[in-house]
Amino acid sequence: MSPLAEMTLSENALDFIDDARLIGLLAGPAPDAAAVRDVVAKSLEKHPLGLEETALLLKADAPEQVEMIFDAARELKRRVYGNRIVLFAPLYVGNQCVNDCAYCGFRRSNRAQVRRTLETPELIHQVEALEKVGHKRLILVFGEHAAYDAAFISACVRSVYGVRVGHGEIRRVNINAAPQDDEGYRAVKAAGIGTYQIFQETYHHETYRRYHPAGTRKGDFLWRLDGLSRAMEAGCDDVGIGALFGLYDWRFEALGLVAHALQLQERYHCGPHTISFPRMRPASGVKFDEKYFVNDRDFKRLIAILRLSVPYTGLILTARENAQLRREAMGFGVSQIDAGSRIEIGGYTEAGDAQVMEREQFQLGDVRPLDTVIRELLADGYIPSFCTSCYRLGRTGEHFMEFAIPGFIKRFCTPNALATLQEYLTDYASPETRAAGEKLLAAELAKIDEGSLKSDLAGRLERIRTTEERDLYF
Repeated sequence: MSPLAEMTLSENALDFIDDARLIGLLAGPAPDAAAVRDVVAKSLEKHPLGLEETALLLKADAPEQVEMIFDAARELKRRVYGNRIVLFAPLYVGNQCVNDCAYCGFRRSNRAQVRRTLETPELIHQVEALEKVGHKRLILVFGEHAAYDAAFISACVRSVYGVRVGHGEIRRVNINAAPQDDEGYRAVKAAGIGTYQIFQETYHHETYRRYHPAGTRKGDFLWRLDGLSRAMEAGCDDVGIGALFGLYDWRFEALGLVAHALQLQERYHCGPHTISFPRMRPASGVKFDEKYFVNDRDFKRLIAILRLSVPYTGLILTARENAQLRREAMGFGVSQIDAGSRIEIGGYTEAGDAQVMEREQFQLGDVRPLDTVIRELLADGYIPSFCTSCYRLGRTGEHFMEFAIPGFIKRFCTPNALATLQEYLTDYASPETRAAGEKLLAAELAKIDEGSLKSDLAGRLERIRTTEERDLYF
């Protein structure tokens, strides 16, 4: 579809971002402790927060109020997610792009960027490398270009699912790509994708126009804002939203994300499966204004407030951030991370430094191998999880909420996380990681009440250890 044809479709889109209202909610004096306590109490009952309540938390800057927010976020994360951390890897398929976003190393005017699209044998080679170290969940990333249409994306997804190395297989393929029309979404859904992820980048209209030149496919604010609504209507009921922090006031962008989540929930009875909140990072040929740079303190506040505002939405913190910050953020909000990541095209198999900016979209902050990350998670008492059972059993979209909101999902999530951890320990882990993991498995199994679930899980773990059986999910 041509850019002009796409832009006509946005005329029917609903612009639910009211800049003046969001700015107004952030104006005025800071709240008192009692008001913050009331909002926190509502969140701890696992109720999503409205824009006014989220804005109140965003205005709470007094040290004791900020600590109250962090404490509540830690408790809420424990109640909803337990001690699981979901792991995945990004796989960049192609960096051709027709857009000229001022903050992105892939933008079309960046002549320093080395352009490349993986051929099918190259894509398979990358997936083989990822399977050999234990990955089960991938997100495929594409530039915005006519070559990366729905047919191409669907073919890539099918190729990924077809790769098998030993016990290795990819069980869930998520997508980060350009918005599609209805036909495109139906095509990628038929290929078996998991989450379709689109970042609005900035929810502030004027800032969006400044960074995304008119006449480009991405220059139409409403076409992009409506992208996941079209996805839901076309049957992709598992979607992810995100904003790039550093383009505008971080508090406004936080409200934009919550407004988007509320809009999806109200319209389709299902909010986003995930929210991402990457910070600006150095990139090839990019000079960015530091006026809206988000410091670590405010960035951690952002994560905690998002956790309180959207209790049942997964929060993704990528390897853009350094290891120490990621380690801290998992305690009060983050539920998904990538590990062992390479974001240059072909980076999982080809010799080279992951920091070669001419091959990357941006610089990474955490380039540790998957096994190292898993060993740290185990040391911190987390269950590293590669679970994909909900997606494959149809517990997605509104159906996922039917399970998750009452809390029934805990009956599936912890056992499945432990089973996928056992797979990793048996097939891929270093001796040090295997020893730490077996110790955690025993401790977690001991926590489960005696009964059929515990005995069934113990049996499955033993079968994974001692036989060729794998993928034994609930």
